[in-house]
Amino acid sequence: MELKNQHRLKDKEVKKYSKELKEKLGDSPFDPEAPVDIADTREGEVIIVDRKLVATFFDGEVFPTIKGFLEIDATKRFVTVDMGAVEFVYNGADIMAPGIVEADKNISEGDLVWVREVEHEKPLAVGKALTQGKEMIESEEGKVVKNLHHVGDGKFE
Repeated sequence: MELKNQHRLKDKEVKKYSKELKEKLGDSPFDPEAPVDIADTREGEVIIVDRKLVATFFDGEVFPTIKGFLEIDATKRFVTVDMGAVEFVYNGADIMAPGIVEADKNISEGDLVWVREVEHEKPLAVGKALTQGKEMIESEEGKVVKNLHHVGDGKFE
């Protein structure tokens, strides 16, 4: 991936983004005291730590990439899918209610969320919630998360 205009983030910005991610997810892919860079890519701005693209901005909101989720122990804004849904999510499909086995009940419609598989709770995708977390669990049909970034999409690598 080609990076342009890469530069070090100011300490104030690093602390702001780290705090924001900890509030949303319970953890952050970078320490507020760490040296953190930001750069432009054709996919948008990315946050870089130790040469890894750990976060990006979806509609102006900072959120980890799949690689970023591999670095943290996120406890909030998760949507867990059964093993039957994994292949579809891996290939970029939106998340449908029948495949969901668990979700953070505090998710609001429009929130950025991360999708994980049930067996090892590994991240599969980042998406935008189309319903509330409680509805995701209770609903038996329909699309509940719009897939924005998924394993294998080649973004942020």
